[in-house]
Amino acid sequence: MSVQGLANTKFSVLDLAPVIEGGTPADSFRNTVDLAQHVEKWGFTRYWMAEHHNMPFIASSATSVAISHVLHNTESIRVGSGGVMLPNHAPLVVAEQFGTLETLFPGRVDLGLGRAPGTDGMTARALRRNLDSDPNEFPAMLDELRGYFAGDHHIRAIPGEGLDIPVWLLGSSGFSAQLAGQLGLPFSFASHFSPNNTRGALNLYRSSFQPSEVMDEPYVMVGVNVVAADTDEEAERLATSLQQQFLNLVRNTNHLLQPPVDNMDEVWTAQEKAALRQQLGASIIGSKETVREQLKKFQEETEADEMMVISQIYDHSARLRSYEIISEIINE
Repeated sequence: MSVQGLANTKFSVLDLAPVIEGGTPADSFRNTVDLAQHVEKWGFTRYWMAEHHNMPFIASSATSVAISHVLHNTESIRVGSGGVMLPNHAPLVVAEQFGTLETLFPGRVDLGLGRAPGTDGMTARALRRNLDSDPNEFPAMLDELRGYFAGDHHIRAIPGEGLDIPVWLLGSSGFSAQLAGQLGLPFSFASHFSPNNTRGALNLYRSSFQPSEVMDEPYVMVGVNVVAADTDEEAERLATSLQQQFLNLVRNTNHLLQPPVDNMDEVWTAQEKAALRQQLGASIIGSKETVREQLKKFQEETEADEMMVISQIYDHSARLRSYEIISEIINE
């Protein structure tokens, strides 16, 4: 695969529907619709939402319902899951839900699948998930789910059967990378929170890839945190909300997305700073010029076909501006 450059790289959006300090989930969904309508106009390829549970700062727990809301309020952008955590659900239910979405909005629905619980152990058990399950469970569930779309089971998914819904595998390690390659499916890697595993996972995916009815060649998407602003200084300040969010995860606290601060050294310890700098090491923060150069470098390093941008920014207007700056870069 040759390095294709930003001009031929697709750009998409992962919306975690952040609930900000002083805000409500209802505010988050209003902001989701507004952002989706803007990025559709600005030329982004797809808009994904993610399944998380028992996280007060993320509102997209009922992921298929949130996806439906975005589909109803947009016209052409692809909308999907980044992802649905398949072992939390019966594959038949997922097939029916996404079959319904695809029936209502033909040609616009993506089904991205993960295998983590998307939450803590206690909540996973509340989801009736067996945390001691067989490691082969996910491939078996995936095969069952795809079988409903193909009409291979006596039990039929209506709607769902016979529909061409793109299935993506998501991952932050090598397991899903290798499985996606073996099955000839597109693969999305979570570089936004697992940057150190990016290169190894992508190499494993490409080396494992077997052509399939879905694709002849591997297709790579990478998630990347981007905070863009009119100046480097403003972007660095806005990015402190993202840093505080990850700090809350490290500390096992459940604060809502916090407003930016002037000095993170007053918030984190030296050890926490080092840990977060490693976890957020692939984040791209800065002005248009800075972001352009870092996106170009990241694309060259990963040879990604598509980048999925996550912008956890407290102020909605600043979040819109960040995506607008990215759109200016990709449309140049």
